[in-house]
Amino acid sequence: MESTRQQKVSRMLQKELGAYFQQHTREILPGKMITVTVVRVSPDLGVAKVYLSIFPLDRQEEPLEKIRAHAPAIRNMIGRKIKHQVRSIPEFIYYLDDSLDYIENIDNLLGDDK
Repeated sequence: MESTRQQKVSRMLQKELGAYFQQHTREILPGKMITVTVVRVSPDLGVAKVYLSIFPLDRQEEPLEKIRAHAPAIRNMIGRKIKHQVRSIPEFIYYLDDSLDYIENIDNLLGDDK
């Protein structure tokens, strides 16, 4: 169960990361759209797991590796925006959010029964 502080920091990071990817997607992944679906922060606020949805997703690992390569610059930019709201900027660990694929798979399985 997340504390109130974790929830607040998670929402703030999701908002700031979403704005960052909206402005800088052309530099990192031209022709793609990146959405920050969930941010989960550790209890010590030192690590933030960032779940991303990337559209269109041709090859799954290539876009994620490009984002991971830009991780220090992203953390630096976010840190400058939220430096007065948190003591330390969490380390971002990026994951692909496959919940839409999971939902589509379930729909396909249920659709086959009809």
